[in-house]
Amino acid sequence: MRFPKRYEIFKGQTNMAPLIDVILQLLVYFMLTSSFIMQPGIKINLPTAISTDSIEKNEVFISVSAEGIIFLGEKQVSPQQLEQFLRKFNETSKNIIIIIKGDVKTPHGKIVSVMDIARVAGISKIAIATMPVSEQ
Repeated sequence: MRFPKRYEIFKGQTNMAPLIDVILQLLVYFMLTSSFIMQPGIKINLPTAISTDSIEKNEVFISVSAEGIIFLGEKQVSPQQLEQFLRKFNETSKNIIIIIKGDVKTPHGKIVSVMDIARVAGISKIAIATMPVSEQ
């Protein structure tokens, strides 16, 4: 018995529904994960306070980690480098405010030494950053 040598090419259609589902799930995933981006910088566990103020002037953020390491923005600096930077910054712009972000576990003496460095550099407006207590 001989079979005919006729071949038919069947052109199927691509089902777009699973592809759309995957793309929508990826879109939702990226939207959710992008909203959890924290403030850039050093991970500091700030203490809480009932009364907090927000300051919106020439701000310089100095972070002090739990180990006592000083950061100016995201860059680690020594006390001497910090004083030099603050002196130069105080000469170029007036009415600057130093905001010290100290970890809860940072030794009190380290925060006081950073405040003293700022005072020696000629800066009189110094604030300590805190997290507001959530009202429940």
